[in-house]
Amino acid sequence: MSVESTAARKATAKKAAATPAKKTAAKKTAKKSPPRKPAVAGQDPGLIQLLTAEGIRVAHPDYDPYVADITPEELRGLYRDMVLTRRFDAEATALQRQGELGLWASLLGQEAAQIGSGRATRADDYVFPTYREHGVAWCRGVDPANLLGMFRGVNNGGWDPNSNNFHLYTIVIGAQTLHATGYAMGVAKDGADSAVIAYFGDGASSQGDVAESFTFAAVYNAPVVFFCQNNQWAISEPTEKQTRVPLYQRAQGYGFPGVRVDGNDVLACLAVTKWALERARRGEGPTLVEAYTYRMGAHTTSDDPTKYRADEEREAWEARDPILRLRAHLEASNHADEGFFAELEAESESLGRRVREAVRAMPDPDRFAIFEHAYADGHALVDEERAQFAAYQASFADEEGV
Repeated sequence: MSVESTAARKATAKKAAATPAKKTAAKKTAKKSPPRKPAVAGQDPGLIQLLTAEGIRVAHPDYDPYVADITPEELRGLYRDMVLTRRFDAEATALQRQGELGLWASLLGQEAAQIGSGRATRADDYVFPTYREHGVAWCRGVDPANLLGMFRGVNNGGWDPNSNNFHLYTIVIGAQTLHATGYAMGVAKDGADSAVIAYFGDGASSQGDVAESFTFAAVYNAPVVFFCQNNQWAISEPTEKQTRVPLYQRAQGYGFPGVRVDGNDVLACLAVTKWALERARRGEGPTLVEAYTYRMGAHTTSDDPTKYRADEEREAWEARDPILRLRAHLEASNHADEGFFAELEAESESLGRRVREAVRAMPDPDRFAIFEHAYADGHALVDEERAQFAAYQASFADEEGV
């Protein structure tokens, strides 16, 4: 990510404008990434919202019942979840910048979508994530430090999926929707009343795997919720180049309902996901939930978003920060005091230190483990490659002894 300041970029742009040729080039660049107005209540009648950007509680006749009994303690719990998830995410980003991780995919800005939907699941539901669902992993009880093993290159996923009903992170874009649909079809055949939820992004919605998942889920009435976090950018490709209609409307063509929820509103995400999961458990089939949110940071730590999107767009979404929104509601409702926020700040710093220490203490993997479990009964070619690798490793020891 570029560390160039906003002021420096503006100064550079002003200087470039002095030359006609450069001014023309600047105009062409601006056309590629114009500031876009985010959908808000009143502008988008299909957007489900229970908390405004200012933290004001608004009524919704269909989804109020799903959060009607939420207590102040539970509201504080949602806030705590989002704060600690963001702190963990910030620590992971810093660790990558320091060379401790090979890569990191930040969730900055998407905390409400993940915590709200994650807290809507039951223990017997099964979750299929992408590689950015750190908040959902938190809700499912996965140790944050375990999420980092793969990004450090010491394992292929640091947890047992069946211990938390939370599948390993999936790097292949959209593939997890197939896994989720197949699993959900199995759940239906077993006669269980649990549900399945699959997470993916707006870019993944263009993948053939997602379309096939929608088809099978609809035809077989699978108890699965497709939760699309529309963070506006598929790396550098905006949503308007992915679809001609709002993403949630795609569900109509497959014969199941789709809804769009304010993805920066943790209450709305909780309510809508509860509704969709309960619908699945009742045997009413799949649902597509589009959480309309924004990726405030880079796609991954190898990306530079300043190359393709405008500062004005990011600033507009920062004003709708999901954590600040819930804090405003807690303070206005007298559900949290300064003592609560101070204790949480201390807890978040403690989490950051624990994660940092855990990552640096991770043991290096067995170098020869890569040759195991490729074939059940072994293979001559694998044996040959193992021997070659052993000789290669031994050559370093010979050099050290010289």
